Amino acid sequence: MRKNILLILSIALFGLTACTEDVFDRLNKDKQHPSTEVVPAYLQLTDAIMSTGFTTVSGDYAFYLSSLNEQSVGIGNNQLMRAELRNSGEWASSTTFNNVWNGTYANLLNIREIIRKVEDEVPGNIGQFDILGMAQVLEAINFGILTDLHGDIPYSEALQGKANLQPKLDAQKDIYAGILSTLDAALSNLEKGRTLKNAGKQDIAFGGDINQWKATAYALKARYLLHQLAVNPDVLEDVEKNAEEAVKLGFKGFLINEFNGVTTDNPWSAFIWSRAYTASSLTVANLMEATGDPRYPYYVYEDEDQEGNVIPGEAYEPGDEDIAKVADGSLAFPAWYDLGAQPIHVFSKSELYFILAEVQLRLGKDATDAFQTAVGTSVSEILELFKDNTSASDYAESLGAPTLQKLFEQKYLAQSYDEQVETYNDLRRLKAMGEEYVKLTNPWNTQSGVNRYPERLPYGNSGVIGNPNVKEAYGDGFYIYTQKTWVNNK
Repeated sequence: MRKNILLILSIALFGLTACTEDVFDRLNKDKQHPSTEVVPAYLQLTDAIMSTGFTTVSGDYAFYLSSLNEQSVGIGNNQLMRAELRNSGEWASSTTFNNVWNGTYANLLNIREIIRKVEDEVPGNIGQFDILGMAQVLEAINFGILTDLHGDIPYSEALQGKANLQPKLDAQKDIYAGILSTLDAALSNLEKGRTLKNAGKQDIAFGGDINQWKATAYALKARYLLHQLAVNPDVLEDVEKNAEEAVKLGFKGFLINEFNGVTTDNPWSAFIWSRAYTASSLTVANLMEATGDPRYPYYVYEDEDQEGNVIPGEAYEPGDEDIAKVADGSLAFPAWYDLGAQPIHVFSKSELYFILAEVQLRLGKDATDAFQTAVGTSVSEILELFKDNTSASDYAESLGAPTLQKLFEQKYLAQSYDEQVETYNDLRRLKAMGEEYVKLTNPWNTQSGVNRYPERLPYGNSGVIGNPNVKEAYGDGFYIYTQKTWVNNK
């Protein structure tokens, strides 16, 4: 009898223990933050799009390159002033672009997770080829910007987590081949996913419009083929073919419009309001004024009258040491940065038409329509922000037939809005080809006969510290003044 009682008590205690463990198991589950494995891929799409625009396209890269391109002037006693004066400690430091380096790779990790879930047919993601194609387009954009700005980067072994914490650096030539292959795969998957509607409201760029995603893929192919022109002059016909495919699909431009003053601000506006580190550049202002550009008063915005009309101020000479003393926000700066809700261009419609016009000119074709469409589109976007009914098409037509000089001047002006990364790519490509259409005047670009205009940007500090492959390539950081990237090393 006693044995039976002990047995019963043992069973009861075992049951209580098991029950207690079950309770603790439930207590230890974070239901508010589920693992990434159970999150459907389409729900990760919005963040992937937003991060591409906010962090990579219009973040620190654009802020610094705007000064380097003389599309704005860095002011005040701060990092943008040091960048403006071409301080080598600012440009060559691994900490300067560490945040955007980390942010872009973090976004790529999210994008790769989207791709993996669909390709590996993780339950809840099976057959979502539309989402897969969109993610591949975003991957191409992010890796494209990283390699354009830094040259050789972790690519084929990147984003493996603990499986490879020290990925090798891939040659830019191989990365370009990978990007173009990724875009071909994206086009195939977008076609397979044409009738699917998985993206829904998560697609804050195109609302699930597959044609616009396909057009973006073709436009990106045109961009990355054209980037190679200095080292491969035979790409022109392929550039034209892909650009025309994007035009046929009615490319509207890859824009992010989700800025309503409540959830977040355009990154340029947030930067201006919080730092007041940027002023209008005389290089841009002179080009605008020379052709009666209707954007001019908005570019040199200083104040508004009682009726809300813009009062133009004065642009400032790049590299002028006096502006280093100004940090109170009193200098003229582009008025569109004061709006807060202006869209971000991930890839503008005007860029596509400037690309098409350039290749048509280089192939000896009439590029007038493409050129005037590019100019009219970029000008009208600015005027519409201020409800200005001046005819952008009339201005475009007044410029007449394009030359390469006119084309690159107008592309430079158009990209002064928020496409400074592509301007930097253009300026270096043209230099490699022995061409110069926009004269940079900052006296600090050369110091004591030594170049201080970076041929590329330094790697992020996390890579330099944590990856010996990156550390070896970085050295003391001064390689940025002498080592050109593959596409610019003719």
